[in-house]
Amino acid sequence: LGGNLGRNLPEGLPYLPHAAKLAKERRADDSRDDPHVRCLPDNPPRAWTLPHLTKIMQTPKQLALLYEVNAMYRQIFTDGRPFPEDPVPTWNGYSVGTWEGDTLVVRTQGFRDDLWIDTGGSPMSDVAKMTERISRPNYGTLDIELTIDDPKNYTKPFTVKLSQHIELDTELVDEFCLEGEKDYERLQRTRGK
Repeated sequence: LGGNLGRNLPEGLPYLPHAAKLAKERRADDSRDDPHVRCLPDNPPRAWTLPHLTKIMQTPKQLALLYEVNAMYRQIFTDGRPFPEDPVPTWNGYSVGTWEGDTLVVRTQGFRDDLWIDTGGSPMSDVAKMTERISRPNYGTLDIELTIDDPKNYTKPFTVKLSQHIELDTELVDEFCLEGEKDYERLQRTRGK
């Protein structure tokens, strides 16, 4: 599965002033501090939008999303458990899924602070809540309606619609960012030129 969130963001995100300023600064700096460029984990919703494969494995109690890049994974618990009262903040947050007919509804919270939701540097904070409505309209497609509610950075929740296509007859391959990666060093050397 693969896609691009940047192309699907609604025009004029409902930024609060400090978040708009931060996103503008990140773009003006050519996204040099992008966690992806620094070989750090890609948080949802970004992981849906990268040009790397994702494998979804389902058991009776959870879904596991295995990402090709940096051997990352994400767990979505489908066994009816509640959210932890005080979750440890993580890149992926804590995800709980329920079925509404043929649609999987995944609610995620407990993110780290100051995440990037796109390559343009739009921020996502530790109070953000994300809801994904995942459906399969046909054999080869997943549709994802993704809503982000982050009152620390945005005046109101916003929704993005993504579509993923199944890649048949392929397997995940090892792709590790740190193997000989020099982009971050190069970007830091060119800062201010």
